[in-house]
Amino acid sequence: MFKSFFPNPKLFFLSVVIYAAICSAIWYGFNTQIGLFFGLDLSDSTPVIGLGHFVTDSFLLFYGYYFVCTALFSAFWFRIESHQWQWWSIVGSAFVLFSTYFSVQVSVAVNNWRRPFFDLVQKALKTPDAEEVIRPDELVTSYSSELLDLIIIFSEIAFLAIFLFVVTRFFVSHFIFRWRNAMNDYYTAQWSQVRHIEGASQRIQEDTMRFASIMEGLGVSIVDAVMTLFAFLPVLWALSEYINELPIVGVIPHPLFVAAILWAIFGTGLLATVGIKLPGLEFKNQRVEAAFRKELVYGEDDSNRAQPPTLVELFVKVRKNYFRLYFHYMYFNVARMLYLQADSIFVYILLIPTIAVGAITFGVLQQILTAFGQVSNSFQYLVNSWTTIVDLLSVYKRLSSFEAAIKNEPLPEIDQLSKQ
Repeated sequence: MFKSFFPNPKLFFLSVVIYAAICSAIWYGFNTQIGLFFGLDLSDSTPVIGLGHFVTDSFLLFYGYYFVCTALFSAFWFRIESHQWQWWSIVGSAFVLFSTYFSVQVSVAVNNWRRPFFDLVQKALKTPDAEEVIRPDELVTSYSSELLDLIIIFSEIAFLAIFLFVVTRFFVSHFIFRWRNAMNDYYTAQWSQVRHIEGASQRIQEDTMRFASIMEGLGVSIVDAVMTLFAFLPVLWALSEYINELPIVGVIPHPLFVAAILWAIFGTGLLATVGIKLPGLEFKNQRVEAAFRKELVYGEDDSNRAQPPTLVELFVKVRKNYFRLYFHYMYFNVARMLYLQADSIFVYILLIPTIAVGAITFGVLQQILTAFGQVSNSFQYLVNSWTTIVDLLSVYKRLSSFEAAIKNEPLPEIDQLSKQ
């Protein structure tokens, strides 16, 4: 699955983690000094409203820094271990990371826009003084002009978001298909070693297709979740200064930041525990479906195969596994929906004391809701994607049999059981 597309996968991904950690440490530890060296001022942290957010000195330096780091890493791997798919697997992955990070920054830009816009809305909706029947025309014109200007700024950001979404999805689709292409070439070249495995043709055709399609959505989602954390955790940390205390808990440092992390860890642990049986059942489901389909295919060419008693016996196994799967998904969905419904009001519960005393404006409230939601959703990646992850794990188990056969290793236990 990975060897076909990436050079020396174990060493490659280990080097990615180490290199990314080193580059991140250098950036967060010395970006100010690096900026001064190039004559850029990174000291001004005042949010820029609109497209100017993407051309500040900090962003310009980051663009150059990311390009240099990517070029050095790519050149290193091109040099030590050339690979047929290296431009797609290495440079393509770097582009997906950058594009996803930039898309997340669009969300940050929108969040920066929320405070002035909703503060202005709150100000405009404020009840006029008792002696004022209606507002003066000058004030009405001023509010209208400012609101229209801010809406135009939002439209500019929205058009940029649409462009990035289309470009990223188009590139990722090609990236994933190249990965499927690499897997297909690799497995078909080893056909003589894997052809004896139950459902071998299905695993090469359908499972590689499913692996690619799942990775297209799931891979981008996990990258987006990580990038969102990098972008919004500092925002949530800063916004915590507006919150003095939490219900029941009382006063704690950076309450929103702490609450978001603990709540997400709780949800992830809950759903991972409740859904622990699902990957194995999904794998067995694919196995019994493959056995039923295989017998039907044999029956097309051999009149002695696919007899009704045999088909009934095979379909009984299909039905039994599906019913077990439905049962386990039932209580999993109960737990998942209870948590997600509670999550929709959790931040409001946290903000009750602050809202009650009027300590924040409407604009700040909107920023907090957005930032908390972004961080919470990123931490809840497993919660929101668990069913897809289960599907991916089941595909991974089936393709692992190919890897074992190619390396002349024993098949996974579940595949050995299917041959008994």
